[in-house]
Amino acid sequence: MKTVAIGLLGTSLDLGKPATRWERWRPSVSLCQQEDLLIDRFELLHPPDQAHNAAQLAHDIASVSPETQVVLRPLSLDNPWDFEQVYGALHELARTYPFDPESEDYLVHITTGTHVAQICMFLLTESRHFPGRLVQTSPGQGARYVQGAVQIVDLDLSRYDAIASRFREEQKEAASFLKSGIATRNAAFNRLIDRIEQVAIHSREPLLLMGPTGAGKSRLARRIFELKRSRHQVQGEFVEVNCATIRGEAAMSALFGHVKGSFTGALRDRPGLLRAANRGVLFLDEIGELGLDEQAMLLRALEEKVFLPLGGDREVKSDFMLIAGTNRNLGEMVRERRFRDDLLARINLWTFVLPGLHERLEDIEPNLDFELEQFARRSGANVRFSREARERFLRFATSGEALWPGNFRDLNGAVVRMATLARGGRITNEIVDEEIARLRGAWHPRTDSPLLRCLDEETLASLDPFDRVQLEHVVEVARRARSLSEAGRMLFSASRQQKTSANDADRLRKYLSRFGLDWKVLREE
Repeated sequence: MKTVAIGLLGTSLDLGKPATRWERWRPSVSLCQQEDLLIDRFELLHPPDQAHNAAQLAHDIASVSPETQVVLRPLSLDNPWDFEQVYGALHELARTYPFDPESEDYLVHITTGTHVAQICMFLLTESRHFPGRLVQTSPGQGARYVQGAVQIVDLDLSRYDAIASRFREEQKEAASFLKSGIATRNAAFNRLIDRIEQVAIHSREPLLLMGPTGAGKSRLARRIFELKRSRHQVQGEFVEVNCATIRGEAAMSALFGHVKGSFTGALRDRPGLLRAANRGVLFLDEIGELGLDEQAMLLRALEEKVFLPLGGDREVKSDFMLIAGTNRNLGEMVRERRFRDDLLARINLWTFVLPGLHERLEDIEPNLDFELEQFARRSGANVRFSREARERFLRFATSGEALWPGNFRDLNGAVVRMATLARGGRITNEIVDEEIARLRGAWHPRTDSPLLRCLDEETLASLDPFDRVQLEHVVEVARRARSLSEAGRMLFSASRQQKTSANDADRLRKYLSRFGLDWKVLREE
């Protein structure tokens, strides 16, 4: 294979004074002087106004390496220190150059050019826009000073297990950080967090966190901010707003600020929360509660980084990253004209749906430990379950009876109550039973169900909802009937037609016995 070098003309190092240039180390010439590296073709990129100097360098390369063909390629750059301009010009070159990796081996020389150009060459090689390896030249030692030395850098990270392993560990640490260090066991949730970590690190675009109340949107938003701050990606503050708590002028003033005298009670200027979030992260929880006017101003602030304070005539700048949270169906709200479709399109680039606690029952145990640690941090009291009490609570918490409508807020409340009542730092069976009864009462308020008069609460709680509904109907029929046989005929009126002989009373007796019930006892209730 032919070896092709791509490099920039070094207007300082490569040229020098004509009379003494052979006494100096020159990077591009040095690259073609290496005894164990033959450069078949050198694609020399140069500013159009440096064509004469580039031709002189090509002549010098030919004198030390006649086998090397030097191709002069003008590269127009008004400002070689403008990152966007330099990257754009080099990217266009990479896009249009007729690379042939099957027959040519490419080396990208990054010793010459401005630091900006060197960085851009690195990035385009790392992204495989330049399908080659990096090469660096440096002055040699002693008599080999002019000839110099060369080092080839292969960016294939798969060849560097230690580096690749470190990157994987950093990714795992970041994902664990987003989960507050909780060793979650739900595979779908872990995949979700991995994707959020990837996006949070590499993007400043808005994030939309959806999910039921108490699913952890606020905590996750703050952890995203802290992760980005640890990577020096944000310098400002984390500003959190619950949009459900502000309305009308109060919403406008809180978000965008106001000037003195803009409305009754505006006694002084107020900067507003968007300005407070400049260079940081703004978390708008329950964003679906914002009014249409606030939505319009928010959209402009996102797209143009400017907004107009209430009552003001001068625009204010703020460059913030937005994280929005909602438990509403924003698409449905758009159809009902209660949410702007253009704002939804702007914040819907990265949307993540956080599952409720009832969808992550395997994560209740590690979150139980986390909530105890949080209680200890706040109160200074180290509280633990007895072994039996812990098993008792987890058995209830992961059963079909545990609804967790408030999700992690419900779990937090349960742990705080039990830990507060734990004398000597030990949560006992009695404390757990009291908390389970409290949760049952909140989630399953007492009704006039006939089962409440014939089954104890523990047995009733152990029933599947399907069995509970069916048994409730059977008990109601049995109480109305004058005899066990009559109750059986009423309950099995359809299926008994398909049998030549049917003992409905025995069939009903056996069904009731499955739940520890007797027809005579039911009649006496």
